[in-house]
Amino acid sequence: MKKSNQSHDTALLICGALAREVIALRDLHGWQADIWAIPAKLHMTPGKIAPAVRARFEALRQQYERIVVVYGDCGTGGALDTLLDELGIQRIAGPHCYEMYAGAEKWEELTNEEPGTFYLTDFLLRQFDALVIKELGLDRYPFLRDDYFHNYKRLVYLAQTEPTEEMILRAHDASEKLDLPLEVRITGMGDLETRLMSALA
Repeated sequence: MKKSNQSHDTALLICGALAREVIALRDLHGWQADIWAIPAKLHMTPGKIAPAVRARFEALRQQYERIVVVYGDCGTGGALDTLLDELGIQRIAGPHCYEMYAGAEKWEELTNEEPGTFYLTDFLLRQFDALVIKELGLDRYPFLRDDYFHNYKRLVYLAQTEPTEEMILRAHDASEKLDLPLEVRITGMGDLETRLMSALA
């Protein structure tokens, strides 16, 4: 049962990397839902994602009539879906946000076109130094770059909005730091929007 201090009956329990986009979609479509985020940096330790989702779910379960998880598998190796099956709650489809933004069909084309691709989204580009350079230790040990990215052939920036000059400059800076040629693909919200629309219909 919803507590009196909650705004709506539905909660979206989301990956923090999707926060800006999910908020924008909620406001655009007028969905009556509260948004709760799990820290995006857990992608660096995906084994912690399912326990974090469980903990947040347990904290929210008495406050909402319905909770929808907005997450990909994100490297949990099926652990997240196993947990959600146990809890009896719904997750939108998709292995990760890159596939959600690109759309399933386009994602297959991209991966077939060049499997050795490193992807950036609007979020990851804004947080590139913190979540890629520092988390991988490249600020301290730059020589590790060639070990980490030896098998990558390109950097693809999947843009959720029309890139500003600042974002394009950030993308070029990222490509230089990783020594990978840059491609920019404007995806919009892709299947993230359609899957959320279906889940909240």
